[in-house]
Amino acid sequence: MRKGTLKQILLITDGCSNKGEDPSAAAAIAYEQGITVNVIGILEDGTEQSEGLEEVEEIAQSGGGVSQLVYQQALSQTVQMVTKQAMTQTLQGFVNKELQQILGPNQSMDDLAPEKRGEIMEVVEDMGETCDLEVLVLVDTSASMYDKLPTVKEALADLSISLNARIGRNRYSIFQFPGKRKDIQSIMGWSSELSSVERLFPKLSSGGITPTGPAIREAMYQFGKKNLRRSLRDERGMEETGY
Repeated sequence: MRKGTLKQILLITDGCSNKGEDPSAAAAIAYEQGITVNVIGILEDGTEQSEGLEEVEEIAQSGGGVSQLVYQQALSQTVQMVTKQAMTQTLQGFVNKELQQILGPNQSMDDLAPEKRGEIMEVVEDMGETCDLEVLVLVDTSASMYDKLPTVKEALADLSISLNARIGRNRYSIFQFPGKRKDIQSIMGWSSELSSVERLFPKLSSGGITPTGPAIREAMYQFGKKNLRRSLRDERGMEETGY
């Protein structure tokens, strides 16, 4: 199996969308494009699950990803857990497809003998360490998120530290929604580390509506733009060297 690149959108929000298309439909489109959509819903301390967070699980299901509701104090650990859990889930899906080609469409990993399943899980874990990972972090900065943004900043810095031990290449970008004039706004372009999060987060301003569906759709396009820019750079390099 070739190494490949795992692509994830990590949506961090505390409420329901209230503008634009259904976010679950947007997540399904992203998943069709090979981008997993994971969602972390932040609960207010001391409250039960709010009605506004019911869509968290629906978005993740449509996006082939992982969802988790969490209180602020556990956010950092949850961001790491969801990212890694989604990697394993995606890789298991790849492995199951490979097995179906080998064993036939009616068999999956669950049908194998326990020792064979163990061997395959070792391969999945190894792939999780060596594959390239691209994570676009999509942060809800609507008015109710104002007091939660410092915790989000700490969680992303911790995520970078925890993933830096991997052998595979990590790339991150951060977008907020809503933007000042658009549905989303870039906070940090694609980078191999999140060490600049401390510096970037003072730029975040909270307020306004929550266009979650349009934000997911726009986030999906950022992966394509990055690849287009890279291919244009490669073409320019070939022209300059005469190839």
